[in-house]
Amino acid sequence: MSRTKKALLIIFLILIVDQVLKIWIKTHLAIGDEIVVFKDWFILHFVENNGMAFGFEFAGEYGKMALSIFRILAVVAIGWYLFKLAKNKEIPFGFIACISLIFAGAIGNIIDSLFYGIIFNHSWGQVATLFPAEGGYSSFLHGKVVDMFYFPLIEGRYPEWVPSVGGNPFIFFRPVFNIADSSITVGIFSILLFYRRYFNKAEMHEEESKAVDPATQE
Repeated sequence: MSRTKKALLIIFLILIVDQVLKIWIKTHLAIGDEIVVFKDWFILHFVENNGMAFGFEFAGEYGKMALSIFRILAVVAIGWYLFKLAKNKEIPFGFIACISLIFAGAIGNIIDSLFYGIIFNHSWGQVATLFPAEGGYSSFLHGKVVDMFYFPLIEGRYPEWVPSVGGNPFIFFRPVFNIADSSITVGIFSILLFYRRYFNKAEMHEEESKAVDPATQE
């Protein structure tokens, strides 16, 4: 199997698992519903967000549209970079796999933003329906990203002497995220740990390939 086909396989598998789980969550739970998978620290907790990974928000209608457009442009750029890397035999496949994870995660969340507002009705106080007769809860580019993984590993209270938050409840890890977010995070951290030096190698290889052969010069 070629390196390009392997990269496509990674992307395809991540997208399938990500979307199957999101659709299942959306069609079986209402906002705020949860399923305890293991004890009290691995929970499927259904939330939706208008913004970025791990539930961070990007407020406003125009902000949401700008974020969706930015995501599309970013995915195009990452895709172009990925398939250029796949042709460079000097780049290890591990680095290509990391870029594939980032690419797949970005596409996974873009699908939510582009289409979920059209194909689902809302999930507030009800379980959403796929392709409802009355139409979706929003329009193209204005869908919400479905998140579900919640790991409240440590719960307690901040010490009273901590400014601003003293005495308030403390939870680690609070953000709720999805498979696409995880794919992006694993890809980025793997690159930072193992493959940072290969960022510039592809560019150097391309510049060398465009250089004029000295033997042809006068």
